Amino acid sequence: MPLKILVTGSLAYDRIMDFPGRFKDQILPDKLHILNVSFFLEKMEEGFGGTAGNISYNLSLLEEKPKIFANVGIKDFGNYKKHLLRHNVDLSLVKEYPDQQTASAYIITDLRRNQIAGFFPGAMFHPVSTRRFIGSADIAIVSPQNPADMTQLPEIFKKKKISYIFDPGQQTTSLSGAQLKKSITGAKVLIGNDYEISLVKKKTGWTTNDLLKASKILVITLGEKGSVLKSASQIVKIPKIKREKTVDPTGAGDAYRAGLIKGLISGYDLEKTGRLAAVVSVYAVEKYGTQNHKFTFSQVKSRYRQNFKDSL
Repeated sequence: MPLKILVTGSLAYDRIMDFPGRFKDQILPDKLHILNVSFFLEKMEEGFGGTAGNISYNLSLLEEKPKIFANVGIKDFGNYKKHLLRHNVDLSLVKEYPDQQTASAYIITDLRRNQIAGFFPGAMFHPVSTRRFIGSADIAIVSPQNPADMTQLPEIFKKKKISYIFDPGQQTTSLSGAQLKKSITGAKVLIGNDYEISLVKKKTGWTTNDLLKASKILVITLGEKGSVLKSASQIVKIPKIKREKTVDPTGAGDAYRAGLIKGLISGYDLEKTGRLAAVVSVYAVEKYGTQNHKFTFSQVKSRYRQNFKDSL
């Protein structure tokens, strides 16, 4: 029987824009209290995105069939719905609200790959109705979404004894120290970039050892510097993966999470799981947008072998 992967998070339309300069050259540090800037953009594309959509899309390319638990707006979700169904993603737990829009993300990237983003939640204003969640799953991920869901879902997964990954991401700023502690405690994995994990530590007052007592695995992504995976007995450093080109970093983190899930459910050890996640993330970087890249699992295995002189 295929493993059941439950992905909770956002489904959104991404408006991705390129700024052909550097943000720091346009912002005066001593004038931040009266910040008023405008960026003349070079390129803009609209695409399918959102944390749940991006993770699920990459899982589908890794030959899995994830189930998404999220809210959308019925008036504009049609094309996205067709796209996900074509890629074998289960949408039976997605609720379509008749008077709401699907969430939208507005992302500006500069020449140094720094990003400024705005997010309109639309149907995500409504917390997901946990009454719709019937049954079980082998693994779940709580990725950035309505903060109320990010505190409620971990409690449900713990009651149902479902292993889950807690990924506070951009919502780390919206969650209190007490909420973070409660959601992290009992997680199989806590994941975030180095800034997010530092913020988690500041808000909770916890050290790395405290985080590892609350969750089994801590994953810290470091952008172009790779990533670090830690457990109570092991620290694994994953190097930067060779790229054909660097086009757009948007969505790389979600691709990494899909690879991480694939490694965990495949029974790989910590190092192999981190390496797989890193390889999958590179495909997203090499294409503009978050769901425009394509690969087969065979191609991932080949690229893994090229980078690590080892096989999956």
